[in-house]
Amino acid sequence: MPTKSVEKRKLGNSSLEVAPLIFGGNVFGWTVKDEKAACELLDHFVDGGFNMIDTADVYSNWIPGNHGGESESMIGKCLKQSGKRDRVLIATKSGLDMGNGRKGLSKKHILQSADESLARLQTDYIDLYQSHTEDKKTPLEETLEAYAELIKAGKVRVIGASNFQPATLQSALKISREKNLPRYESLQPEYNLYVRNKFENELEKVCCENHVGVIPYFSLASGFLTGKYRTEKDLENRSRGSRVQKYLNSRGLRILAALDEVSKQQNVTPAQVSLAWLLAKPTITAPIASATSVRQLDELLEAARVKLDPAAVQKLDQASAYSEEESKVA
Repeated sequence: MPTKSVEKRKLGNSSLEVAPLIFGGNVFGWTVKDEKAACELLDHFVDGGFNMIDTADVYSNWIPGNHGGESESMIGKCLKQSGKRDRVLIATKSGLDMGNGRKGLSKKHILQSADESLARLQTDYIDLYQSHTEDKKTPLEETLEAYAELIKAGKVRVIGASNFQPATLQSALKISREKNLPRYESLQPEYNLYVRNKFENELEKVCCENHVGVIPYFSLASGFLTGKYRTEKDLENRSRGSRVQKYLNSRGLRILAALDEVSKQQNVTPAQVSLAWLLAKPTITAPIASATSVRQLDELLEAARVKLDPAAVQKLDQASAYSEEESKVA
């Protein structure tokens, strides 16, 4: 199947060019346990003209019997079989607890984790290596020096941060400038139509001022913004049910009503509108979204071609704005 052409976006100031949707590899080893199904999804994604897969060393250690590394191993096997490694940008992360006290962003842990990720991914280099979360115990400079070593060795091309507070990201960027160390070219925050307060304002400002690319996760709020969860009954026996429950309130239903209205006008789905809303934001490079079937994936890929007019964006902005009361509990 010939690869389709999709316009790419530059990630921060780096040389990486990313198609406007990133595949969320957290499903591998979790809701996609079958290797054949995983490979089919990745093949379809790449043949659709898209090129970045996001994963992490800990995916998916929250499943009984898993230890972490399952997602990276699946991705590595699939890319080895398909021979498509050179058409894909692999983004992975280190820093969360892998068990036996192995966590954080110390130089020792990062260097060890990178080698383990490379082995599982069956590749010589990681395109985007990210700090999965802040580590208050390790100086930012030590972490950046570890990344400098990995870049010099050719094991990593570009670095990014995930779940950083504005002040931490600002400090890290300052150290990179002053010490001539690699800088975080991307930030991966939780950001979607429902969860706006974590990224907007300070964090968005830091990214904008420093030209840091933004690749938000939970872009569809664990599936809530697809519109398939509207009552408590819809959550029964669903793998993401417990994650979605918190969105079933007056604000969540207000957002779904606006999504329904815009999707009807555009003749597209609520999921496509939700992703198009993110892509309409000037600071967003590409949202991360997961699919467990080719049918679902096709729907998400089509979102990259949906263009919302200013009136539609404004309608969604207003529906998802926090009231004074909602801001207190958000």
